[in-house]
Amino acid sequence: MGRKGPKRHLKRFPAPAFWPIPRKAYTFTVRPSPGPHPLDRCIPLLIVVRDILKYAETAREAKKIIKEKRIKVDGIPRTDHKFPVGLMDVIEIPAANEYYRVLPHPQKGLTLHPISPEEAEFKLCRIENKTTVKGGHIQLNLHDGRNHLIRISDPKKRAEDIFKTMDVIKLSIPNQEILDHIRFDEGVIAIVIGGKNIGLVGRIVEVERRFGRHRSIVTLETPSKDLFKTSLIYTFPIGVNEPLISLPKEAGWSGS
Repeated sequence: MGRKGPKRHLKRFPAPAFWPIPRKAYTFTVRPSPGPHPLDRCIPLLIVVRDILKYAETAREAKKIIKEKRIKVDGIPRTDHKFPVGLMDVIEIPAANEYYRVLPHPQKGLTLHPISPEEAEFKLCRIENKTTVKGGHIQLNLHDGRNHLIRISDPKKRAEDIFKTMDVIKLSIPNQEILDHIRFDEGVIAIVIGGKNIGLVGRIVEVERRFGRHRSIVTLETPSKDLFKTSLIYTFPIGVNEPLISLPKEAGWSGS
């Protein structure tokens, strides 16, 4: 009889390469719970506490810290040590007064970037899809699994529907109020979230639309006027004139 249900274990060798864990010390590692981010684009909260932030030496110590609600993700205390932390999530440690944002890094894949308390009050979310729900209201499906409802006063007049897929909205956390809206268009600043140019930042100069997001190509320009290309699905807008978030120095953005 075949297996039923999802797998519950994960060996260290097939784990994502950007997880900072020793591959040969032990056989198994933490398998992320199903949640806002897929397995290959997230880091379990236990690994964040033990292997990245170094607040614990063992998994048992890390679990205790997490169970005591000492770690917040997007302003909400998380008690599941397998909770998946992914792109643009904000991690807060109130006792240590430390704040981090999960960002793509050119050499490290996903990394924790230190931010200020003011910057920890919001996050950027990309609109992956949008649907019309009962009453003619618009539901935005965001990259981190959230669904944000845009109420339309008159369904016959879509003037209030200004959001499109691939656009980015700035959400307050944990209240989830829309603070700003970045249209996906030429001239905006974007960060690459996948592929060989992961972590690089540039200004969009051309969007070559083809059949499907995977085949569409985006050309970006760095502040040093170098051009590089990436897939449309790997492009994440982060600002119009200047980035709305702070970036690692390896991202190569110094303003333009």
